[in-house]
Amino acid sequence: MRASRLISLLLLLQARGSMTASELARELEVSERTVYRDVLALSAAGVPVYADRGRAGGYRLLGGYRTRLTGLTRDEAEALFLAGLPGPAGEMGLADAVASAELKVLAALPPALRDAPARAGQRFHLDVPGWFRETAPPLWLPELARAVWADRVVELRYRRGDREVTRRAQPYGLVLKSGVWYLVGRVGENVRTYRVDRVTAVEVGDEHFDRDEGFDLAGHWREQAGSFLRTMLRAEVAVRLSPAGLRQLRHLVDAPFVYDELVAAASPPDGQGWVVARLPVESVQVAYHQLLGLGPEVEVIDPPELRQLFADSADRLSALYR
Repeated sequence: MRASRLISLLLLLQARGSMTASELARELEVSERTVYRDVLALSAAGVPVYADRGRAGGYRLLGGYRTRLTGLTRDEAEALFLAGLPGPAGEMGLADAVASAELKVLAALPPALRDAPARAGQRFHLDVPGWFRETAPPLWLPELARAVWADRVVELRYRRGDREVTRRAQPYGLVLKSGVWYLVGRVGENVRTYRVDRVTAVEVGDEHFDRDEGFDLAGHWREQAGSFLRTMLRAEVAVRLSPAGLRQLRHLVDAPFVYDELVAAASPPDGQGWVVARLPVESVQVAYHQLLGLGPEVEVIDPPELRQLFADSADRLSALYR
């Protein structure tokens, strides 16, 4: 346990240049006193680590000291090669870089672990796109990926409906969601999201932008995705659900929070276990197609037009099977 922590401390200093005891303690999830002891242990082992005094001080490695990649366990080595699974990296134009990095890591591994990439490749494959989708990457994805890495301003031509618009953007990041690539970028004062497959042209200029280091791409995406789904749910229906219908409904709604909120607000079960709940939906028509799959496990209470659609369907089904 301590040996693993010492390696982590060494690699943190190697990667970041300088860190205070409190920063190291936070990263390693130990006390500052433990950090002091670990630094002394590294120094005693011949690692040239030293402390800068003062407000801007911290621990550093002397003169660009670098350590070879050692101490990896088999699980760690195989997990490392999972990051190079073919797919997203290749779509961004990074296939050669990933392959080169894997070779360098492989050369640094001890002989007993050099089968790690083969073992990982035999056991795991990442197929990102959903079923029945085109798998070809968007035309401008590699160009946008290079702009993201280089923090360069881009000018986009973007298809919106039946027209094209031009936007000057600071590309902050790329997100892959259900096989669809999205560009997250700052346009003026706002952070906006664009589907990469709707970009019709990209011009990468020489101008660099200053990235907001506090921007959290993953957090921003979670917030925006949740907000987008909520804005789509503009209507609401009231339903009665059997125990089986309530279980099956989980697989019919698009957003997990919809099901969780519905269950939390549902009425207590009646004598037969049925509950009454309100379900947010895009429209009456969408609700009709979603709920029809529940068959006799759901009763629509409101609105009347949706109840009538179900009554008409029941009549047609009865005529078919009579």
